[in-house]
Amino acid sequence: MRIWIILLISLTLSSCGFQLRDTYQLPASLQTYYLDAPKFSEFAEVVTERFELAGATRLDTINQQPSPVVIQILDDGLDRRALSLSASGQVAEYELIYSVAYVLHKSDGTVLAPRSVEVYRDYQDDPNFALAKTREREVLVREMRDDAARALLRQIIATLAE
Repeated sequence: MRIWIILLISLTLSSCGFQLRDTYQLPASLQTYYLDAPKFSEFAEVVTERFELAGATRLDTINQQPSPVVIQILDDGLDRRALSLSASGQVAEYELIYSVAYVLHKSDGTVLAPRSVEVYRDYQDDPNFALAKTREREVLVREMRDDAARALLRQIIATLAE
């Protein structure tokens, strides 16, 4: 009876299209890549981690044959804007915007127009708990970097699969 239940659950999960998170079908041209990013970029570290988890290999030099896909990170940054004010006129809630601008150089030498990825989060600010809110903001920014790296990977896979 247990075997039938396990078999039924497996069949149900596979038939509905269930797929583990961060499992990607990488195009052949993305098996190896070169990442051109500013020195000491925290985003570059996260991108490298995401690509390695997906099964891609980062090259240290660009002078290898066949020519790899080159991902050139132009800029990444965090911006915020006020969403709401408290009764005393202080900002009570911010919207954090993490944006990444990049250029993709295909392995055939084609350079695509600059593209971008943006991730948004709402953040409530309370000046009475400044230290706790600073740490919460750091965690949010880390999560936003990770989400932006995932979105970047998905965009590149979609572009190279065309």
